[in-house]
Amino acid sequence: MTGFKEEEYSKNLNIGIWKRIFKYMKNYKKHLYLLGFIMLSVAAIDIIFPLMTKRAIDNYVVPGNTDGLIRFSFIYLVLILIQVINVGAFIAVAGKVEMGIQYDIRKLGFKKLQELSFTYYDKTPIGWIMARMTSDVRRLGETISWGIVDSAWGLTFMLGVGIVLFVLNFKLALITLSVVPVLAIISVYFQNKILNSYRGVRKLNSQITGAFSEGISGAKTTKTLVREEENLKEFKNYTSSMKLISIRAAIFSALFLPIVLTLGSIGTGLALWFGGRAVVFGEITYGTLVAFLSYTALFFEPVRELARVFAELQSAQASAERVLSLVEMTPDIKDTKDVILKYGDILNPKEENWENIKGDIEFENVSFQYQNGEKVLDNFNLKINAGETVALVGETGSGKSTIVNLACRFYEPTEGKILIDGVDYKSRSLSWLHSNIGYVLQSPHLFSGTIRENIRYGSKNASENDIIEAAKRVNAHEFIEKLEKKYDTEVGEGGGKLSTGQKQLVSFARAIVSNPSIFVLDEATSSIDTETEKKIQYAIEKVLKNRTSFIIAHRLSTIINADKILVVKNGKIIEHGNHNELLKLKGYYYKLYTNQLEEQNTKESWV
Repeated sequence: MTGFKEEEYSKNLNIGIWKRIFKYMKNYKKHLYLLGFIMLSVAAIDIIFPLMTKRAIDNYVVPGNTDGLIRFSFIYLVLILIQVINVGAFIAVAGKVEMGIQYDIRKLGFKKLQELSFTYYDKTPIGWIMARMTSDVRRLGETISWGIVDSAWGLTFMLGVGIVLFVLNFKLALITLSVVPVLAIISVYFQNKILNSYRGVRKLNSQITGAFSEGISGAKTTKTLVREEENLKEFKNYTSSMKLISIRAAIFSALFLPIVLTLGSIGTGLALWFGGRAVVFGEITYGTLVAFLSYTALFFEPVRELARVFAELQSAQASAERVLSLVEMTPDIKDTKDVILKYGDILNPKEENWENIKGDIEFENVSFQYQNGEKVLDNFNLKINAGETVALVGETGSGKSTIVNLACRFYEPTEGKILIDGVDYKSRSLSWLHSNIGYVLQSPHLFSGTIRENIRYGSKNASENDIIEAAKRVNAHEFIEKLEKKYDTEVGEGGGKLSTGQKQLVSFARAIVSNPSIFVLDEATSSIDTETEKKIQYAIEKVLKNRTSFIIAHRLSTIINADKILVVKNGKIIEHGNHNELLKLKGYYYKLYTNQLEEQNTKESWV
C-alpha cells in the first residue's frame, strides 16, 4: 500500500457527482417515481392526522357532541389502513432499489476491471479495488434508496405543514418557524466538518482493506520472516488513525442532531407560549392550539431526518467519488471506434470478422516508458518470422518481459509501432490478438474450481476431448488420472491443493487448449522440479512447433533449441543468434551458459 497515492476528491457537497451517480439508476426510474408517489401519500396523510385531531377536539370533545363521531372514526381508521399499506409498499420498493443499484454498479465495476489495462493493476492495490466494490457500493445503495424515501417524505411534509400552519394562524406560524434560519446556518457549518471526517474514514478503510488483503495473501511469507509483530504494529497504526477520525465524525454528528432537537423544542415552546395566550384571549380555538403544537413538534422531525440524510449524503459522497473513479476509469489501452465497429470489443467480439494470424511480428523503432517515467526501450527494432521460437535472456529489469508484453499488446509503444503479419496491431482489436495468445507465467494462478474448469478457461468452447487432448500434450493427463476425482478434482483457491509442478502443467494445458498462434512462456520452468521441467520441456518441443513463440528463460538448458536467442541488456539486444552461434561468440551468453553448466555439474556431484 505504500506506493499507492489515492486521489484527493472535492471537499464540498458536489451535486455534479450525484448527477453522475443517478445516471446509473436509469433501470429504476419507474421504481423511483413510484417511491416518490408513495412518500407523497405518506406525507399527505401525516399532515391530515393533526387536522383530524383538531376537528375531534373542536367538534366533539369541547362541545360534548357525539353526532357524526362514528363516521369520523371510520374515516380515521381508513386513513390508518392506507398508511399501513403505504409503509409496507415503500419498504418493499426502496429495498428493491437498494439491492438493484448495488447489483448494477458492481456489475459495471467488474466489467470495467475486465477492460482495464495492465498499467491500472500495476499501480492500484487489490484492497483499494475490493473496498470500492464492497463497502462503498453498499453505502451508495443504502444512501440513495432510503435517502430518497426520507427526503421525499421530509420535504413534502415540511412544505405541507408550513402551508397548514400559515393557514391556521399566520402570526403564530412566523413566530414558531423563526428558528429555521438559525438551523440552516448551523447545518451549513456542520456539513463541511462531517464530510471531511467521513472522507478520511473512507480513505483509511481502503488502506485497512488493503492491509487485510496483503496480510492474508502473504501469510506464509510473514511467518517465514517472523514479521507478525511488525505487521500488527503497522495494522494498528491504520486502525488507530481510523478510530480517531471516526470518533471525530461521530462527535460532529452527535453535536448536530441535539442542536436540531433543541431548536425544534424552542419552536414548540414558542408555539405553546404564544398559542396558549391566543386561546386565553379567544383568538384561536383549543383544537387549533393542539393541532399547532402537533404540527410544530412534527415539523422538526423531518428537519432532523433531512439533517441525517444530508449527513449521510456527505458521508456517502466519499464513496460515490471513489466508485465513480473506478467505473468511469478510461483504459490506457483501448481500440478505436472504427476497430470496435468491425471487430467488436473484449466483451462483445465479432469473431466472424477476425483474420487468421500467421505469426510474423515486427518492432519498428519502438520506444516505451512506464507511467512513472522509467524508460525501458529506446528505438528498438526486431523482426520475428512466423513459426519461430525466440528466447529472451538477460538480467532482471533488462526489458525481456516488456518486449513480450508489448508484442502481446498488454502495453503499447510510447513511440514507434508493432506489426503483426505486416499490419499495425492497433488497427485490429485487442480481443482478436489476445484470443490468439497462449501465456504461461512463472507463478501460475488457478481459479477456484475443478481442473476441467481451469483448463476450459483457455477456451470457453473447448469440448471434453479438447481438454483431455490439451492435458495429454503437456503430459498433465497422467497425474490428473491418478487423482481420486480426476478432472473433477477441486484445485482450491489459487490452486493451493496442487503442487507447484501440477499447477504449472494445468496452466500449460489451459494455454494451449485454444490452439493459439502466438505462445509465451515467461520463466515457466524456473520454479518447478527437474522431473516436471523435463515433462514440460518435452511438451514445449511439440506444442511450439509451427507457432510464433517467446520464451523468457532463466534456465538456459530450456532454450538451446530456440530458433533465435536474444540477449537483452538495458532495453537493447547486445547479442543474437542460435545457441551454437552465441557460444562461438564467447560473449555474455557464453559466460552465462558456462556458469550455469558448472553450477549444475557441482550440484550433481554432491548428489
